[in-house]
Amino acid sequence: MGLATHRRLERLRARTNGYTVTPRQYAFVAYTALGALTLIVLSGAAVRLTGSGLGCPDWPKCYGHAYPPLNTHAVIEFSNRIITVPVSIAAAAAWLLALRRRPYRRDLALLAALLPLGVIGQAVLGGFTVRGALDYGWVMGHFALSMLILLAAVALAWRASHEPDTGEVRASRLGSAARPGGAELADDGAGRDRAADRALIVCVRALVGLGALTIFAGTAATAAGPHAGGSPGQRINRLSFDGRATMDFVIHRHGEIALAFGLAAIAVWWLARHRGAPATVRRALTALCLLLALQGAVGVDQYETHLPTELVWVHVALACGAWLAALWAACAAGRLAPRGARLRSEPARRAPVRSGSALKFPGS
Repeated sequence: MGLATHRRLERLRARTNGYTVTPRQYAFVAYTALGALTLIVLSGAAVRLTGSGLGCPDWPKCYGHAYPPLNTHAVIEFSNRIITVPVSIAAAAAWLLALRRRPYRRDLALLAALLPLGVIGQAVLGGFTVRGALDYGWVMGHFALSMLILLAAVALAWRASHEPDTGEVRASRLGSAARPGGAELADDGAGRDRAADRALIVCVRALVGLGALTIFAGTAATAAGPHAGGSPGQRINRLSFDGRATMDFVIHRHGEIALAFGLAAIAVWWLARHRGAPATVRRALTALCLLLALQGAVGVDQYETHLPTELVWVHVALACGAWLAALWAACAAGRLAPRGARLRSEPARRAPVRSGSALKFPGS
């Protein structure tokens, strides 16, 4: 460490009174931010499905005031805006505390910075959505940005729970590790270390891409459906390229893509079990398959019952859960090693431990 760097760290330590965050504490902060960002997605869906999207026709105020009138739609819409405050605090805390985490990790600081930036982008996009009278393009973009923020939040939570240098797992329930030198290793659930499976990693990442396409098709189906976000009597520009047949066409295409996503998830789940993938990958893929099966049943039911509000909200919640499960599986699968790298699948050699000597772990 150079003298200039040492002095900068000393000044920073003096300004913050030496306050630091441990890796375990920061992992808790990252998980809290992930939960808050998921909550705001579900509350936003509730606003749209209750027809309260234009409950406050202006932004950031509501009917020109800092508080909503005693109107159901206005209160629901304004409540969603209020929820944004604690979510913003959680996102900002994830970034600020990443700077105070010791040992400091640049990857966490960069990922955490995406969270408050994403929340700011959501607030601005939400304002344009209201000013644009809930035009389907703004609404679809609003939800798509939410999914991208969740992607960053999942990556942050996963990385905050693992030390990439030594493979030390900060949270005992997470089981991915990394061998120094670049080769990814993971616990297969039986105490053995296996080299990361390149084919499995590619398949899981492709599954995430197919999940993103499924979610996009779902937003298009909602944009063409009856839940445009406005209350009865409000004129909303909906997705309509084939008149009244648009909704039926988009819903069937969404169903076909979702079916392909479900079958692909089952195939990747079988591949993970067949190749002895880490237990964390298998659990995430199992959760994904179960969520997709439940979501398919809800989707068929809501189509047969003409899209009741409650079932549509459950459908959106399951979509968020499936997206998180797919992202978690991708994180657990690990990173791709260079093609020229030789990965060893035998158990890692462990140095003998002398009796009476203290165990020392890398990075401690």
